[in-house]
Amino acid sequence: MKAICATDLSAASEATIENETCLECLGRIGIEEIHLVTVIPSNVHAGMPGMDFEGRRERALERYRDVIEDAGFDVEAHVVRGTPHRRVNGIAETVGASLTIVGSRGKSPLENRVIGSTARNLARTTVVPLLVNRIERGTDDPDVLRKHLFQRVLYATDFSENAERAFEAFSYLRHATQEATLVHVETPKDPELPEESDPEARLAELATELEGWGIETRTAVRRGDPADEILAAEDEYEPTVILVGSRGHSRLRRLLLGSVSEDVVARANGNVMLVPPDRMA
Repeated sequence: MKAICATDLSAASEATIENETCLECLGRIGIEEIHLVTVIPSNVHAGMPGMDFEGRRERALERYRDVIEDAGFDVEAHVVRGTPHRRVNGIAETVGASLTIVGSRGKSPLENRVIGSTARNLARTTVVPLLVNRIERGTDDPDVLRKHLFQRVLYATDFSENAERAFEAFSYLRHATQEATLVHVETPKDPELPEESDPEARLAELATELEGWGIETRTAVRRGDPADEILAAEDEYEPTVILVGSRGHSRLRRLLLGSVSEDVVARANGNVMLVPPDRMA
C-alpha cells in the first residue's frame, strides 16, 4: 500500500512525519511506500523577500526522507506548484495511493495556514481515504495529539453505502486496532433508514465481525445532531481516531453527510479518518 503525506514544511507537518509511533502504525496497516507532497501555492513566489523557499524545501525534504527511510519505508518526494488540495488529490490518483495524510492544528482560525485550509478542502474533495492527523496548537515545537493512530477507533455510521465502505477500512486497520466503538446517531435528518430497522441489532452484527478479528468492541446508539453526538462520543470514549464516511452520491446526501464529516474534522479533538465514496460505483 502507498500513502501520500502532504506537507507544507511547517512544524505541524514535521510532527506528523517525524513521530516514530505514527510511522509504526502506518507500517502495521500495510503502508510500504510514502510519497511526500509539497505544494507551492500559485500566489507564492520564490523571489519574495525573506523567503528562502528552495533551500528550506530541500533541507526539510531531505530530513523527512531520512526519517521515513530509517523507519523502513520507500520514499518519493514531489514538489509541485498549484492549488494544494487539487495537486494532492491528483498525485494520490496518479500513484494509486490507499491513504492521504495531512497534519492539522485544529480549530483556531489563527492557525489557519496552508495546511489547515488544505485539510478542510481535502475533507470535501478527497479521492482516497484521508487521515487528518491532529497536532498540538499554541506551541512552536508541536507533537501529535494521538500517537497510536488506529489503536482505538470510533466508527460512526448512518448505515449508508458510504458508511459501509468506511467500515471496510477495518480490513487493514485491524492490524493496528485493539479497541473499537461503533456509534449510530438517530436523527430526523436521516430519511433513508427504514422504520423497522433496529440500529442496535445492526451495530451488533458489525461488532461480531470485529470481535472475530480480536478487536474489543462496544456499540452505542445516540440521539441528536450527528456531528454533536459523534464529538460527544469522542469525549466519552477517547479514541485515537474517528472513522467516518465522507458523503453520499446524490446532491442531497452529499450535502448532509458532507456537512457532518466536515464538522467533525473541524471540531474533533483528535484524528479523523474520512472514507469517500467509490467513484466507480
